[in-house]
Amino acid sequence: MIKLGIILTRQYRLLSVAAILDVFETVNGLYRKENENSPFSITIISPDDSGHGSSFSKYPVSSLAIAEHMDLILIPAFSTENIKGAIQENADFIPWLKDQFASGTEIATFCTGAFLLGATGMLNGRQATTHIDACEAFSLNFPDVRLLRDKIVTGDNGLFTSGGATSSFHLLLHLIQGYCGKDIAVKTAKLFAIDMDRANQSYFGTFLPVQNHNDELVAMAQQKIEAAYHNAGTIEEMIKDVPASRRNIARRFKLVTGITPIEYLQKTRIEAAKKLLEQTNQQMLEIMLNSGYNDPKAFRKIFRKTVGMTPTGYRAKFQAA
Repeated sequence: MIKLGIILTRQYRLLSVAAILDVFETVNGLYRKENENSPFSITIISPDDSGHGSSFSKYPVSSLAIAEHMDLILIPAFSTENIKGAIQENADFIPWLKDQFASGTEIATFCTGAFLLGATGMLNGRQATTHIDACEAFSLNFPDVRLLRDKIVTGDNGLFTSGGATSSFHLLLHLIQGYCGKDIAVKTAKLFAIDMDRANQSYFGTFLPVQNHNDELVAMAQQKIEAAYHNAGTIEEMIKDVPASRRNIARRFKLVTGITPIEYLQKTRIEAAKKLLEQTNQQMLEIMLNSGYNDPKAFRKIFRKTVGMTPTGYRAKFQAA
């Protein structure tokens, strides 16, 4: 039997935990219907003895201090509104996760759960993904991780991560296929109505630039870009009045926001184009011009690279009725 541990971080998201439990309970049920033993023995790992896991009384709950060796550990999503604070609150898990992995345990994170795994240092030099809207914060906190922003699922030598929200189901199916075979994974996908072939999460993202910083020069550059993005000017023209050299502002901008000024401009323009595609009936030429582009070929190329689909495909998928 596979010993499966689901850790309850402080500030865990209930929906993430519930989805994980539902899927693995379903898999166990598929085996029982065939008069076979359930493949997964599920244990909730609580950070202490304070009753943190009491909401899951159906399952054995073990405090971190006495938790046994697991074959597979799952880290659900948790709040990242204050990422440094959230990691500090869950720091007790870090040495335990490192010890478990060193003894052969596989570890999988869902959505923002990747931040806790990132804090262990075990993802350094490895591939990972997380919620598309949390990627900037992840890169700032863990620059040594090879973050694949558009990926739904990554796996790198026993460490697995998933993108945001429903992407968690794709990682669950990936794990189930690895432990139970493709037949069970397909049956599970059908029961939960999951499209197994989705591999990209870029088009679900929203550009949420870092604003809560104290660098006045960077804030000035951001304001100028956001005020003038719809004009087909260059980044040099937009930030020419910022009292700093181009090299200095580029360095500080990247340090504060995680991206360069030109990347910030492109993301701002593409986000504007997405909103126009979603909310208006403007022709594609109008949308291109109103977003700050004047070359249709360049617009389509940048949009597809950033979003993961063409402007026409995005409109068909997301335009409000």
